Amino acid sequence: MSKKRKYDESYVKYGFCCMKESDDVEKPQCFLCGKVLANAKFFTKKKAQFSKSGTLTKLGFGIPQKPLVEASFRVAYRIAKSKKPHTIGETLIKPCALEMVELVCGLEQRKKLEAIPLSNDVIQSRIVEISCNILKQIINELKASPFPFSMQLDETTDISNCSQLLLFVRYVSADTIKEEFLFCEPLLQTTKAVDVLAILNVFFSKHDFGWKQKLHSLCTDGAPAMLGNKSGFAHLVKKEAPNVIVTHCFLHRHALATKTLPTSLIDVLSIVIKTVNFIRSRALNHRLFKTLCQEMNAEHEVLLYHTEVRCLSRGQVLKRIFMLKKEVSLFLEKKDNSLFEYFNNKDFICKLAYLADIFNHMNDINISIQGPDTTIMDATEKLQAFLSKMSVWKIRIQNGIYANFQMLDEFIFENGSRQYSLLLNNLKDEICEHLEILQVSIEKYFNLDEITKTDELWIRNPFLCDIDCIDDMDLAKDELIDLKTKSLLKMDFDSKTLGEFWSSLREAYPLLVKRAMAAIIPFATKRGKIKMPNDVGLTYKMVECNNVQNHGYIMLWAQHRIQSFQEIKMYC
Repeated sequence: MSKKRKYDESYVKYGFCCMKESDDVEKPQCFLCGKVLANAKFFTKKKAQFSKSGTLTKLGFGIPQKPLVEASFRVAYRIAKSKKPHTIGETLIKPCALEMVELVCGLEQRKKLEAIPLSNDVIQSRIVEISCNILKQIINELKASPFPFSMQLDETTDISNCSQLLLFVRYVSADTIKEEFLFCEPLLQTTKAVDVLAILNVFFSKHDFGWKQKLHSLCTDGAPAMLGNKSGFAHLVKKEAPNVIVTHCFLHRHALATKTLPTSLIDVLSIVIKTVNFIRSRALNHRLFKTLCQEMNAEHEVLLYHTEVRCLSRGQVLKRIFMLKKEVSLFLEKKDNSLFEYFNNKDFICKLAYLADIFNHMNDINISIQGPDTTIMDATEKLQAFLSKMSVWKIRIQNGIYANFQMLDEFIFENGSRQYSLLLNNLKDEICEHLEILQVSIEKYFNLDEITKTDELWIRNPFLCDIDCIDDMDLAKDELIDLKTKSLLKMDFDSKTLGEFWSSLREAYPLLVKRAMAAIIPFATKRGKIKMPNDVGLTYKMVECNNVQNHGYIMLWAQHRIQSFQEIKMYC
């Protein structure tokens, strides 16, 4: 049986398009005469013959000049970076460029610019080419990494109600730790653990990478599909790779821990949400309130919506409504809404100020444990510090010191604390009760004693640690003793990140570096948890094809891999 040859996309350059026959065989069809040719060797020879004789150039079909191709790559890169539709190249960028060049440089230069291909299909293909190259680089680095890698999964729903699975990896490459976006694939039907595992298996088998053998840790949220005891994704992975470490995202645990409130404070939060909805959900009320704030020279002009699923939402909403409490009270009174009575109640305002303060403290912790270089050790230390601070805050509150709660302290100072002595005594008890509940809740969701091991304190700073933190029978102790005496390495430690420092020592101190990487590489939080869903939505609006969306998002995430347009020449 003769071998069927596939249609070659390069035929378009020579005046041929693709045509499928009844048996789904792709064959080239001439633009001019409509004749269908076979995919045989003679056609390749004909291409070479036509190119040599110049026939194709006379007919208008020729190989584009390299500068023109490079220019289209540069524009495609800019379009992907700014998350704009692919059609903007030919509908806005090119017409504007042609007009500017004609006015400044003349008609001859305009003609040269007209040859730059910037159609919708060209821009899409350029983005795909660059992103495929980036993905290939990442896969090759994963394969060549001397240490196991860490994986972080997130399942989110975009604006078209399509469930998207996003995968990030953290690994050692050269003398640094890299964190990269790997793919965004749609979950077309169910979002069960087996569906997630199937997508990962297909992706990695396509790239010939044994991910289960090299996987060190897995970070995900607490959804049953991910962390279920019997059928969760983590359970399925551990069946085949029992040594994999599974971590529950610190941000999710932090969000769960902060939801616990006493009844009196829950009532305050409920009233705030009702007030915000009354003003923001009606267009007329929103406009009138904005005008009122402008007339009163308020620091802000609008209230913020409360979103339950956004972990930073509560603190921002409470802070904004406290700052606009006078304007809110006046507006509600004009609208004859009974909610205005709460904003004239000193007890309610004190509780509102406290909630705004404590949630802003928790927002600060939330933000501080995010970032590309954040490790589990960093996040654990910050949570331990926060727990210790709350113990001190309780003592200060009991003694009438509110300095750690800025908005509450300023409100009490402005209104005089003597006339609110009884009110403040009741408030002290409620604040202390909430701080106690919050401490217990954090300790419940974060078993900090298990996360932090005393024998790994040398990872944070090998030059200040106690040598006795490593057992005498452990051969790594010899390496630690040797490392502590190197003054030049101490200078490197002060100038590099923790990951960069340890990865640069993998040849000189293999035992220490292996243990250090096991503690540094795991994800503490789900990367891009705050930004990712919105970005996916923006990208999804630009295109209809999930494959194109994936390539576009690789471009958005991996912009740091193209530091200069000189590097784009490799694709031309």
